[in-house]
Amino acid sequence: MNKNKMLSSLALATSLMVAAGTASAAKFSDNEIKIGVLGDMSGVYSTGFSGKGAVDAVQMAVDDFGGKIDGKPIKVISGDHRNKADIASATARQWIDQDHVDMIADLTNSAVGLAVQHLANEKKVITINTGSASSDLTGKACTKYGIHYGYDTYALPHGTASAIVKNGGKKWYFITADYTFGHSLEANTAAVVKQHGGEILGQSLAPLGTNDFSSYLLQAKASGAQIIGLANAGNDTINAIQQAHEFNLTDSGVQLAGLLVLLSDVQGLGLQTAQGLLFTTAWYWDHDAASREWAERYMKKYDQAPTFPHAALYSATMTYLKAVKAAGTDNPDKVRAEMGKMKIDDFFAQGGHIRPDGLLVHKMFLVQAKKPGQAKGKWDLLNVVREIPANEAYPPISESVCPLDKM
Repeated sequence: MNKNKMLSSLALATSLMVAAGTASAAKFSDNEIKIGVLGDMSGVYSTGFSGKGAVDAVQMAVDDFGGKIDGKPIKVISGDHRNKADIASATARQWIDQDHVDMIADLTNSAVGLAVQHLANEKKVITINTGSASSDLTGKACTKYGIHYGYDTYALPHGTASAIVKNGGKKWYFITADYTFGHSLEANTAAVVKQHGGEILGQSLAPLGTNDFSSYLLQAKASGAQIIGLANAGNDTINAIQQAHEFNLTDSGVQLAGLLVLLSDVQGLGLQTAQGLLFTTAWYWDHDAASREWAERYMKKYDQAPTFPHAALYSATMTYLKAVKAAGTDNPDKVRAEMGKMKIDDFFAQGGHIRPDGLLVHKMFLVQAKKPGQAKGKWDLLNVVREIPANEAYPPISESVCPLDKM
């Protein structure tokens, strides 16, 4: 081979290597798959919905997946939105524009979830809301790349409120967190109450992070309500329940309905206070063998029991990574298409699927806090009263107001 031919061969080989590298980079942006966990790391929702437990759940899924896809590393970063939509949006914008994040998860707090989902949609980045509750995420505010994974304000009352009203609790008063999530949860619950023949006697709006619920509880009692519906979550729910017991409201015949309660809330309250509390959950760690196996691994690694948002984050991360692997790329359109094809059949969402509007449809559970003498361990806190089928927990697609469901 003469010198010119040798140089030509080397040039061709070099160009092929460059082309191969370019193709690989095109398949995986920035030569890695990056997941951002954007949650409440220090506020009222940091214990059960978000916080370190949320980051741990995502990292556990990445580790179980093997940490790589086609040789490209999977990385997890996290940030604290402090329950402020502007901080969340600024963080998400930086993650997308500078850090090349491929998917943003958690997004506890509905105002945050709605803001980041809208921003990420403009930039063609997938979001998976596991902490936000508002049904608007897959309703009037739905987006092509937004997924709501685990529960929403439609599913929660269709277990709890319907059971309570059918059992005679027809007169309701709401204490409501005064922002998007609380208003949405109250509205959806009130609709269920009225559907089953109940009536709404009034409401009190409480700012997020309220410490003193005494005036709201006294207003609720004065209304003559049989049921006080707590359309709040996290520390707000815990404070309201504790103060209701201090005022002996439950002893006077008033029943509390926790409309969004977590396992960590029951543990924080203690069964002496929480016993008999009826609520709807997306998942409970001790309801079957698969859930126990995963929860025991989580508890051994992180020394705390997982709540349903943490289990949802693990499941959502695994679903996303499986879709990336099936698509052979982190391209959001191809990944979202794969997620829409998948049957999600794991310990969290048995027989679940993601609709065009982004809603994960799966069964829910009506549970009740045990009496103190019934618990066999620190986290043995709930009895599953009833499994709620997916088609009962979530609205039919024919009722959807999301334009993506009409395409």
